[in-house]
Amino acid sequence: MRGQKRRASRSTGRQHGTRRQILPAAVAMTVGLMTPLALVPPAASAAGPDAVQQSLNALVRDIGTPAALASVEDREGRARTYTAGVGDLTTGAKVPRDGQVRIGSNTKTFVAVVVLQLVVERRMSLDAFVDTYLPGLVRGKGIDGRRITVRQLLQHTSGLPEYTSHLGDDARYYAPRELLATALRHPADFDPGKSWKYSNTNYVLAGLIVQKVTARPLADEIDRRVIRRIGLRHTYFPAPGDASIREPHPHGYYQESAQTPLRDITEMDPSWGWAAGQMISTNSDLNRFFTALLAGRLIPPAQLAQMRTTVPAEATFGPGARYGLGLVSRPLPCGGLSWGHGGSFPGYETRGGVTADGRAANIAVTLQLTGEAPRRSLERAVDNALCG
Repeated sequence: MRGQKRRASRSTGRQHGTRRQILPAAVAMTVGLMTPLALVPPAASAAGPDAVQQSLNALVRDIGTPAALASVEDREGRARTYTAGVGDLTTGAKVPRDGQVRIGSNTKTFVAVVVLQLVVERRMSLDAFVDTYLPGLVRGKGIDGRRITVRQLLQHTSGLPEYTSHLGDDARYYAPRELLATALRHPADFDPGKSWKYSNTNYVLAGLIVQKVTARPLADEIDRRVIRRIGLRHTYFPAPGDASIREPHPHGYYQESAQTPLRDITEMDPSWGWAAGQMISTNSDLNRFFTALLAGRLIPPAQLAQMRTTVPAEATFGPGARYGLGLVSRPLPCGGLSWGHGGSFPGYETRGGVTADGRAANIAVTLQLTGEAPRRSLERAVDNALCG
C-alpha cells in the first residue's frame, strides 16, 4: 500500500500498492523530530566485511536509512544475521540482531496460504465468485461480486480500486469492512480478468471471505494454520488497538524530504493494513516461512503450482517480475528465480526471496522507501545475498 499527502507512505507493498503517502495527523503531532546521529556502519573485521555486510553498510550510507538488518541462509541451511546503522536515533542503541519489523505486504502471502488451505479442504474454490461467500456485499461502479473470483483477488486481476488512496489522515482503528467500503465508493480500474493492477483491496476482501468461511478471526486462522504449524516464534498479527512491536526491534522512521528531520513512527495502529499488510515478523522467520511454503510444507503440490502460476507484474515489482497467488517471482542476476513478496509500511521496508536450491535472504530497512532508486538498491542487496 502506498500513501497520500502527508508523505509517510501508508503502504504494504513494494511500495507494493498505491502511491498515496500518508502520515496520519495524530502520528505527526505525537512523534518527535529526530536529529540523525552519525550512521556509522559496524567496523569491519581484519579480513573485511563480507558481501552482505557491505550491502547493508551501503544501504545505510547511500539511501540514508537509520538501520538495515538481514538474515541469509545458504544451500546447506547455515544461517547468518547482519546489522548496520543505529537502532534508535534518540538513544543511539544498537540494531537488535534479527529484530522484529512491520512486514507490510508479506502479510498477503500468509493470507493466500490460508485461502489455499481452505481450497484443499474444499471449503473454498479459487474459481468461485465473491458472492458465493459474501452475497451482495461487493457492488459499485463497474464492480460486481458476482463477476469477481477468489483467484482474481489473490492475483490482483479483479479490477478493484485501491482503498488506501482514499483514507483520511486520522490515526485510528479501521474495521476491515470500512476499508472495503472506502474502495467501493470508487469505480473499478478494469473489468475482472482483463488486466493486472496491484490493489490492497483484493486482500482485505480475501480476508473477509476467510472469516466468513471459517467463522473465526483472520488473525487466529493465520496463527493456527501457518505461524504455529511451522514454528514462527517471532511472527504475529497485532490485535486490534495494538500499536506496539512486542520484541526487540529497531525504530522505524519517516522523512518528509531529504531536507527535513527524521521522525520516529515506530508505534502506530496498523489496522488500516489488515489482511493486506498488518503483520510483524523478523527476517529469519520470513526466510523460514517462504522456505517452508516453497518446500510444500504448508500446501500440497497442486495448490503450490496454482500459487506459482504467474502473470506479468513489472509495473509494480520491477523488470522481469511476475505475480502468482500472493507470491512474486523475480529473475536473479546469477540465473534462476527468487520467490517471495516484499512489504512496505510506514517506518519499514522489507525485501527477500528463496530459491529452488534452498538459498534464502531477507533484508529490512527502517525507512519506508519512496523512490525507485532506493528500492532498487534494496532489491540488489537481496540479489547479492542470494547469488553470493
